[in-house]
Amino acid sequence: MRLLSLLAVLPFAFASAAPERLPLWPEGAPGAKGQSDNDQPRLEIYRPAKDRANGAAIVICPGGGYGGLAADHEGTQPALFFNNLGVTAYVLFYRLGTQGYHHPVQLGDAQRALRLVRSRAAPDGIDVRRLGIMGFSAGGHLAATAGTHFDSGNASATDAIERQSSRPDWMVLCYPVASFDPSITHKGSVKNLLADKADDPALLKLLSNELQVTPQSPPGFLFHTTEDKAVPVENSLRMYEALKKNGVACELHVYQNGVHGVGLMTGDPVLGTWPGHLAAWLRDNGFLAAKIERAAVEGNVTINGKPASWATLCFTPDDPNLPVVTARVRNGKFSLPAGTGPSTGGAKITATLSALDVPGSKSATGFLTTTEKARGKGEALTAVVASGKNTVNLDLTWGE
Repeated sequence: MRLLSLLAVLPFAFASAAPERLPLWPEGAPGAKGQSDNDQPRLEIYRPAKDRANGAAIVICPGGGYGGLAADHEGTQPALFFNNLGVTAYVLFYRLGTQGYHHPVQLGDAQRALRLVRSRAAPDGIDVRRLGIMGFSAGGHLAATAGTHFDSGNASATDAIERQSSRPDWMVLCYPVASFDPSITHKGSVKNLLADKADDPALLKLLSNELQVTPQSPPGFLFHTTEDKAVPVENSLRMYEALKKNGVACELHVYQNGVHGVGLMTGDPVLGTWPGHLAAWLRDNGFLAAKIERAAVEGNVTINGKPASWATLCFTPDDPNLPVVTARVRNGKFSLPAGTGPSTGGAKITATLSALDVPGSKSATGFLTTTEKARGKGEALTAVVASGKNTVNLDLTWGE
């Protein structure tokens, strides 16, 4: 139920007004070799409709091996996807190794982008506590580097932008070059970023981001494919393990099929499901809502007058920005404490029942979303969750 409802945001329209161009350094980028677009990094801003904006924002780093920028399918298209979620998107055009720029220039561009977005929180209508970073391939390396090499800002800086934090609040890494370990990395990215220092052991370790994760690293969502030959899936596997080991909230999706550089892949019925998983992860971790007030809920569940031996209840809030919560029913009872309970407000409840409790069911699992007064299948139950402690009792009737 949740996945299908979230995937509904994917058929977005690609036509939109030209994005606003915002230079990272209006007076000229430090270390720039000229004044062209290749020398002056910038953001391009894509804004959601005013009635959908929820205050979240993201900086998107297209891939390209640090030698180019796949700015359409790894920049504009993801930006429009995020707009449909109510998120303001900033596509980062960072400087490249093929234009003579090498580490730490790219990291500096990404850090400046995060600081700049935070400095514009009021006019852009965003929440400085809900700013993420996303990257594809080498852009995923840049996003992961920003997520593991950050600071709280320079409080004494004369430039107000530099006083902002460069820590992203969450990161999305899509088939990322997460590691510079020679056994699994993308050698072209290493060469373009480090040039004549591409064999420097200290730099390779510093920029192997799975080795730089700490408990303070931001939560991460990772997507990869086993088929990827350009950037082996071990990059995401190691990054995920590092996040998990350090107690950082994380989620990893690995698909069997899919070559490198697939982008959103919305036309593929299998691979194209990953953006829906991302939307669910953002929602369930509270990144799409300005405020989440959870409440305790407990109750009893009966089926045809008998306690349900086993069931799950899924609370889906009416507000699409709030997390979905599931309760497990045992022997007719369930209980969710306030810390993990559903958000206050209206919610739909979907009950999934055991076939043992559904007389005459021909399937292994019966599905019932109805009340005693509305016999049948597929009709949603509803509840209004209030602050404090709630009691929700479901007296269900199965009708063939």
